[in-house]
Amino acid sequence: MKASAAARSRSRQFLVQALYQAQLTGTEFALVIDPFTKEHNMKRADMDYFKDVLRGIANDQEKLVALIVSKADRPFDELDPVEKGILMMGAFELCSRIDVPYRVVINEGVELAKSFGATDSYKYVNSILDSLAKELRQAE
Repeated sequence: MKASAAARSRSRQFLVQALYQAQLTGTEFALVIDPFTKEHNMKRADMDYFKDVLRGIANDQEKLVALIVSKADRPFDELDPVEKGILMMGAFELCSRIDVPYRVVINEGVELAKSFGATDSYKYVNSILDSLAKELRQAE
């Protein structure tokens, strides 16, 4: 059965929180999965998607950071942890989840930045993800 768009969107909200938690605690991204899922009610989320994306980010972290830095106007370490998480998630989806249209990746990233990020971080997230989409999803 195909997961609903709402369940995927909910998974992305949890992903931002899990990535933020991992960054603040210094935990490897993949090691956050079990404790995070036990601490949060994720019944309405697409758990397979959540785990796949988090493991993918953990496995491809260096590549994803390099992609983001290639489009950013400042070093990765200077980005806000929320922005880092959203951008890594978006970069991973653009690279590895071709089942998700690039416009959905950008829109979800922008909406997450509006919800969880600083006042204008959604503009920054939009510009980076849009540039990455033009490079990584030329066929679309």
